[in-house]
Amino acid sequence: MTVTRRNLFAAPLLWQSEGGITRTLHRASPGPGVAVWSFAYYTEAKGTRLRSVEQRLSRSDTIDVAYTSDSADNGRTWGEPVKVITGERRGGGMWRKHLRAGVVHQGKLLEFWNEGLLPTDDPLEGLRRWSIFSQNGPLIGEGFTADHPWPGVYQGKNAAVLGDQACTPVVDGKRVLLPVEVTLFDEQGKLYNPGGGYTYSDAAIAIGTLSDGRYRWHMTKPLKGDPARSTRGLVEPTIIKLAGKRWLMVLRGSNDRKPALPSYRWYSLSEDDGETWSEAKPWTYSTGEPFFSPSACSQLLKHSSGRIYWLGNITKENPRGNRPRYPFWIGEVDRATGLLQQESLRKADDRQPGEDEVLMLSNFYAREDRVTKEIVLHMSRLFPLASGWKGDAFDYRIRV
Repeated sequence: MTVTRRNLFAAPLLWQSEGGITRTLHRASPGPGVAVWSFAYYTEAKGTRLRSVEQRLSRSDTIDVAYTSDSADNGRTWGEPVKVITGERRGGGMWRKHLRAGVVHQGKLLEFWNEGLLPTDDPLEGLRRWSIFSQNGPLIGEGFTADHPWPGVYQGKNAAVLGDQACTPVVDGKRVLLPVEVTLFDEQGKLYNPGGGYTYSDAAIAIGTLSDGRYRWHMTKPLKGDPARSTRGLVEPTIIKLAGKRWLMVLRGSNDRKPALPSYRWYSLSEDDGETWSEAKPWTYSTGEPFFSPSACSQLLKHSSGRIYWLGNITKENPRGNRPRYPFWIGEVDRATGLLQQESLRKADDRQPGEDEVLMLSNFYAREDRVTKEIVLHMSRLFPLASGWKGDAFDYRIRV
């Protein structure tokens, strides 16, 4: 049975920016103490079939339950939601699953997620126990095993994981490129955290090449940050192809627990189709001027016009770790230099008068609408309050 839901077209207009960016409700919170993240992606190479993923959470880094629903008409109507179990008690602890966006490759839908068994259900245990999965099972590098899935990664010691849903897979011919973060361990087998922040990781790209009906995966050499300049290393990479064999990677950094450090976004370039990457440097405007950005995910998106957009947080003052995660901006990337064009920036949303300072405009996903050519930004206005989390999921429509 198909039912009409609040969606991209039928939902009432709740807000419109000076630049004409609109906001409508996509999924409402089911009740007090529960926030909703939701996003939608196309499930076929052409056409208007979408899949919506709704994830409910009541604490940080934990999805309580998820629901998927499909649309054949670009989000005008949605099918009945299907429950996805994201946590259950098993022998050895609590099994957890965090869904990520899918991508269509060679005519087939590939969907990815993180999965792991956490002994005490502490989210930080995932730094040792998460694995990346698709419909075909765990992603394992060619010549490796489930216990040792990638170079330098050993189940129970460290992990290679997909970051937030904004860390989207990218299709390039016969290849699928997944930007991942890799946690580290020291000589004693303990998690390595030279920056002293909440967590610490390197960045890498898992590349799957389709051959004879199966994917053969390998991982690039990890891109390392400077713990003296980013206390959490390099987190939640997002990648895009610039031209030819040239690629851009933009990364989340942090000044967590060292707020005197400038909090920047970081970037790296590849000249060989994403196989090797330059040393990470602070990302700047195309003029060379640096800008502040909190520790939060961001996303690079290529539009059908050929233009490349970046979506994320930029702040006037130096942030402290993750906060503030507002305002939220969209801007165009210079395709020659890979730098952000300041004059193109448009504010998509911001904290409003009277709203709590804990507001988070992050944990989002963006895509191009195949019919209108607008950029659709799926983002929640999340308030992780001590009295209980709250937040509805919204769709922002951005004309470009």
